Amino acid sequence: MPEPEQETIEIRADERFDEDALASYLRGRLPGSDESLSVRQFGGGAANLTYELDFGDHVYVLRRPPLGPIAPKSHDMAREHAVLSRIHEVYEPAPRSFLFCDDEEIIGAPFFVMERRYGIVVRRRMPEAYAAAPDAARRLGEALVDGLAGLHAVDYAALGLGELGKPAGFIERQVQGWFGRWEKAKHQEVPAMDTAHRWLADHLPPDATPALIHNDYKLDNTMFAADDPGRLVAVFDWDMATLGDPLSDLGTLLTYWIDDDDPAEVRAFSPMPHDAAGFPSRLDIVERYAVTSGRDVSGIGFYHVLGLYRLAVILAQIHIRWVRGQTSDERFAGLGELVKLVAAQAADLAHSS
Repeated sequence: MPEPEQETIEIRADERFDEDALASYLRGRLPGSDESLSVRQFGGGAANLTYELDFGDHVYVLRRPPLGPIAPKSHDMAREHAVLSRIHEVYEPAPRSFLFCDDEEIIGAPFFVMERRYGIVVRRRMPEAYAAAPDAARRLGEALVDGLAGLHAVDYAALGLGELGKPAGFIERQVQGWFGRWEKAKHQEVPAMDTAHRWLADHLPPDATPALIHNDYKLDNTMFAADDPGRLVAVFDWDMATLGDPLSDLGTLLTYWIDDDDPAEVRAFSPMPHDAAGFPSRLDIVERYAVTSGRDVSGIGFYHVLGLYRLAVILAQIHIRWVRGQTSDERFAGLGELVKLVAAQAADLAHSS
């Protein structure tokens, strides 16, 4: 979901669908769905497609997978619905999902519809709404970490989510699974990816006490109150949520985080603001999570390397869709070079860990 000053955009030409068919399907299934439907698209994000469904007095959000072939078990709308239809009961930042549809005849793909949350998504520049708050960056970072610790404290079994994943061997499967995805998505050989993968395979940590994990927890997948940068109002993009090692979520957060003294090549792939000082450092992030969650974070270096390796694969998956003509979104044209930068960062961090 984009920042308020961006709001929504007209639906991109190649990402349109039959709005009449959708309106007909939803009629009577959601409060207010008997009224006329207006659809616009959220312009942010690089994978799943997200749309605003406006019925006048009732507004919802629809999510569906990206265009073109997708990897097995990825962009799982059924999984995201299963999590969001339950976790909202105990975890306030989770929007409630109201329905899931696997009939691809409606809009061309499976989709689900969830509640619309309002606030600010912080991306590559600090929003104007926070200009008057000198401590906004610190408060954003702290609220983000506290939200992650809160998620990992959720009793997933009590919500009926005990079958969402297989925690035993989770990290080993992650390492091999992302390697397999890399082999399928790579457009060219990147030696640093081989280096990082070998290091990860040789340094697997023991199984940890499992938690419900988001699996893509980062600043631009969250939303904060427009009048309070210290209040987390939503966490989005739950399609990879599972049961596993909670430190993998922390490693993902570190992957996208930047320190004030990071070089330009590290800042290049971070979605967080580059124009604001005062954000907690990566060390601050780890220390606050340790205190808030009570978990041992001494092995966090491994999870940071894994997060970088995974990011390189995700970028390659997005880029190869552009290379193959499965999307015309020009934002993805230059991602091939970014894959190399992230892979080098992973290999360098592995070497120093």
